[in-house]
Amino acid sequence: MTTRRNFIKTTGTLAAFSIVPRNVLGRGFLAPSDVINVGFIGLGRQARGLQGRFLETKEINLLAACDVDKSKSDSFTQDLFVKNAKQFLGEEKTQPKVYENYLELLDRKDIDAVVIATPDHWHASIAIRAAEKGKDIYLEKPLTFTVAEGRALVNAVRKNKRVLQTGSMQRSADGFRRACELVRNGYIGEITEVRVTIGGPPKPVDFQPEPVPATMNWDMWLGPNQPHPYHHFLAPRLEDTFWGKWRYYKGFGGGDVTDWGAHMFDIAQWGLGMDESGPVELYPPTYPEADQGMVFKYANGVKMIHHDFGKGNAVQFRGKDGIIEVSRSFLNVPDKLKDVQLKETDIKLVSPVGGNHYKDFLNSIRTRQKPLCDVEIGHRTCTVCNIANIGYELRRPLKWNPVTEKFDDAEANKKLSRKMREPFGVKV
Repeated sequence: MTTRRNFIKTTGTLAAFSIVPRNVLGRGFLAPSDVINVGFIGLGRQARGLQGRFLETKEINLLAACDVDKSKSDSFTQDLFVKNAKQFLGEEKTQPKVYENYLELLDRKDIDAVVIATPDHWHASIAIRAAEKGKDIYLEKPLTFTVAEGRALVNAVRKNKRVLQTGSMQRSADGFRRACELVRNGYIGEITEVRVTIGGPPKPVDFQPEPVPATMNWDMWLGPNQPHPYHHFLAPRLEDTFWGKWRYYKGFGGGDVTDWGAHMFDIAQWGLGMDESGPVELYPPTYPEADQGMVFKYANGVKMIHHDFGKGNAVQFRGKDGIIEVSRSFLNVPDKLKDVQLKETDIKLVSPVGGNHYKDFLNSIRTRQKPLCDVEIGHRTCTVCNIANIGYELRRPLKWNPVTEKFDDAEANKKLSRKMREPFGVKV
């Protein structure tokens, strides 16, 4: 009978121990080869939550962390890391090594994967270079700043045979999956319309410059963006209690259309079975101040409307036989569907490993299978958000080709990419 002790004694090397199967090591034991070495890039408010979510899996070593603001790096690697390590791992771990330049972190051969939680304007630049360096990637939503950057990222991930999980974690929630399964399998009949409630597009910067904090490399924070004055709305300090407002300003984010839209349009796309495609026509409101009312039309005739139906950030599927509404706080289905069980022949949407978006990513690293919210899915959802903002800016009907990823409008096509400052640009 092979035991852990006999196996180690027989092999005589630690290297052999690192690749021993779990069934030999004992039930519940996580082999060293299964523990994934991770680096975090971008250490603001979102990364603080992600640090806890990943550590509680007990399947990672957090070896490195990077931010252009030393105060955030210090907090992430000292106070938060020690606290979370004790809470989730039961012991105090060595603090991750800190970097200001993400390229130095990516150069480390011992890093298997990176978690990227920077502002949106940095996403493609960092993620593409991570793929080229052979790292697997957990990338916060919305996937990229422009459509062209999104396609470039998909290509880089595929070319380098990487795993990329988009941070659209609603796909790992039972309520959203249940809603989409009922819709996909026709339980409310043919879908005629989907309503998506989120906020509006971005606005121009409307604040005065402030002195750059001594702890921050502001030029590096801007990265691929053109030079711009600092303001704490764009890059909050540790003592600020709000989420970074960069997401609401042109040039830095796409407003709620990309911020919450990357969640709610994502569920609409999932429910409609459009993960590899998207709408073909856009009809923006013509009134210049309107920040709602965009109509997307799919090739099958279904309309998706950016419309506030009065229930917060949510999605409403309207079928000929009923309505399903879903958000993070509710799932409303017709009474006749509350206890219905899916049939054997029904479409079953993938359930993440352990119902956990982060474990699903780590499992995909081991299996080399696509994660629940693969890069193509993240790109297609982000594309819906980005072309919506282009429509809101131009205020005229547009035709969109989801195969060529081009409009029928030259001015609109120019907005599918942007000028990026070197050396941070990407080839699109």
